[in-house]
Amino acid sequence: MKAIPVPAIAGAYLFEPTPHTDERGFFSRTFDADVVRSVGIDPNGFLQDSVSRSREGVLRGMHLRSGLGEAKLVRCSWGAVFDVVVDLRPDSPTYLGKETFELSGETQVSLYIPAGCAHGFQALTEYADVSYRIDRAHDASEDVAIAHDDPELAISWPLPVALMSERDRAALSLSEALQNTR
Repeated sequence: MKAIPVPAIAGAYLFEPTPHTDERGFFSRTFDADVVRSVGIDPNGFLQDSVSRSREGVLRGMHLRSGLGEAKLVRCSWGAVFDVVVDLRPDSPTYLGKETFELSGETQVSLYIPAGCAHGFQALTEYADVSYRIDRAHDASEDVAIAHDDPELAISWPLPVALMSERDRAALSLSEALQNTR
């Protein structure tokens, strides 16, 4: 497994596994504490694992947490998603930087998203399962959602949006969300 820095988002990393493939399929390590530690992330800092399943075209995001924020390690374990991260940390050298990725069950690549960054994804396949490893217990009072179609973000989602939550339909503009995260 190797760690690859994400230039557009300071402190973000892709963790690329080395799968072992044969006629049966593959075996792949999807988390390695030593590799995570080697880039300055405390592997013991993760407190919660969650998973979501989405149908093709479903959009989840853009989400972040107010207060201390929330760092997370995400991986698409089945199917594929178009994943987006936006750096909303005012003191970051990559403030307002944006990066997109395709995460898939084929590659099993994990993406580390630092606290203070907005995150969202759209399912590209019939079904897509996304696993989240999170560094803080969930507190719904800190949830912030930014409109997926905010013109300041200018995200080019690859598919028409098939479905989203009520929370995401009522999401704030980027400028409103920035006021709520401080």
